[in-house]
Amino acid sequence: MDNNNNSIEDQPAGKKKPTTLLLIPCLLITTSMLLLYLSQNKFILISSSTTTTISDSDHSRLRYDPCVGRYIYIHNLPSRFNKDILQDCESISRPKDKISMCRYIENSGFGPQMGDGDYGDSTDSKYSRSWYATNQFMLEVIFHEKMKTYECLTSNSSLASAIYVPYYAGLDLRRYMQWSCNVSERDAAGKEMFKWLKKQPQWKGLSGKNHFLVTGRISKDFRRYSEDNSSWGTNLMLLPESQNLSFLTIERSPKRQNEFAIPYPTYFHPTSAVEIRQWQDKMKLTNRTLLFSFAGAQRPSKNYKGLVRTQVIEQCNSSSKACRFLDCDVKTNICDDPISLMKLFESSVFCLQPPGDSLTRRSVFDSILAGCIPVFFSQGSAYKQYTWHIPNNISEYSVYISYKELRNEGKNKIEEILRGIPNEKVVGMRENVIRLVPKIVYTKPNRHKPDGGTLEDAFDIAVKGVVKRIEETRREIQD
Repeated sequence: MDNNNNSIEDQPAGKKKPTTLLLIPCLLITTSMLLLYLSQNKFILISSSTTTTISDSDHSRLRYDPCVGRYIYIHNLPSRFNKDILQDCESISRPKDKISMCRYIENSGFGPQMGDGDYGDSTDSKYSRSWYATNQFMLEVIFHEKMKTYECLTSNSSLASAIYVPYYAGLDLRRYMQWSCNVSERDAAGKEMFKWLKKQPQWKGLSGKNHFLVTGRISKDFRRYSEDNSSWGTNLMLLPESQNLSFLTIERSPKRQNEFAIPYPTYFHPTSAVEIRQWQDKMKLTNRTLLFSFAGAQRPSKNYKGLVRTQVIEQCNSSSKACRFLDCDVKTNICDDPISLMKLFESSVFCLQPPGDSLTRRSVFDSILAGCIPVFFSQGSAYKQYTWHIPNNISEYSVYISYKELRNEGKNKIEEILRGIPNEKVVGMRENVIRLVPKIVYTKPNRHKPDGGTLEDAFDIAVKGVVKRIEETRREIQD
C-alpha cells in the first residue's frame, strides 16, 4: 500500500522535494466537534479538535437518533450525598414538623398517596390515584427519580450534552438546621462533593461548565456570606467550583447568571397526557363562588414582604363577601391538607400570591393547577423566576398589583381592581392559566402516553432548558 509521502519527480530544478504529509481535504477539516459513529447506527457528538466529514448516509442516520443533543450522563456520587440522607430520614425531620420526612420520601419523593390514612378524602372522585401529599422541599428526590428513567441517558460521559450531579443539597441542609450546628458542619458535604467531582475525568474538560445540580430550596439558603455560627444556610453556591455549575432551584437570585428557577412540586403527578387533559377539562367547568382568596400565615411587618402580607390579609378580611382568608396560623391542620387547599383554590377566580419567607411560594403552582388566576405583588415572585415554564405575556394569565398601589389607594383596592377586569378577559385569563398545567406538574417516572401525546411536563422543560444553556456556554468558550 502506498504511503502518504507522494514524491514529485517533475519539480523544476533547484526546488526541494516536500517532506510534509499532504492531507486529504475531503476526509479531515479543522473544527471543534467529532461525529463518532457508534453501534446500532447512532451518531453522538463529542468534544475534539478535528472532525471527519459526514456522508449523506451518515446525515440520514443522524436524523433518526432522537437523542442527539439531548444525552445526559448522571454522576454516580458516593451514597453519602443522596441515598444515605434518605435512609437517615429522621435526621431531616425537624421538631416542629407535623409529619416525619420519612413519609414524604415515599413514592419516588411524591409522598403518601391521597386517601392514605390522614391524607385527604379518599371518597372524592375528583382526585385520582395520581394525587399525593407532596412536600414542597422534595424536588431533589423527584428530579433524580425522573432522571433515572430519562429516555436519553448515556453511560458514556463523553457523549453527554450535560452532566447531572444528584447531590441532595437541600435535604442535607435540613440535617443541620439547628442554630447549634456550626458552619463547618453545614458546609462540609458541599466541599467534599466538589473535592470528589474535581477528581473525575468528566470535570476536567470544561471545569464543570457542562454540569448541573438541582436543589429543593431557595438559592439564598446556599449563599451564606458570614462565618458566624448564627448565620443561616450553607456556602455551597459561593464556593469557587459552584460558579461553573448550572443550578436549577425553586427560587433563583435574578442577579446570578448560573441559577434557573423551576416549579415547586404540586400534589398532582399524572401518568399520561390524557390524565392531564381530563383534569384541565374539570377545571374549565368548575363553579367558582369566590372572587378571590388567600391561604397563608401572617409575617412580621418588619420588611417589604411582611408589609405586603399584612395589607393582603387586611384587604381580604375587609372584603369578606368576596374573599376568603384561610389563616394557616390558626387552621394549621387544614392548610396541611392538600384537598382542603385545592378546593379553596378551585372555588376562587383569583388567588392572591404575596411574598412570604421569600419572594416565591409553592401556592403559585397549586393555584395554577386549580385554574385560579394568580395575583402577584412582586415581579420576583414569578415573572423574573420561571422564565422556562411560564410565558412573558404576564397580563394574559395573571394580575400584578404593586405595593405602592396596594398601600396608598384604599382598603379595598384589591377587590376594586379585580372587579374592574371585564368578564370576557377573566375567562380568557383562566383558559391561559389552565393551559399552563402540563408545564408545572412533575409526572410519574415512566409515564406513558397511550394517545401518542407529547405534552412536556416541568421536568422535560427544565432538562431542555439546562441542555440549551450548557450548549450556549460551549459555543461561548469556542468563540
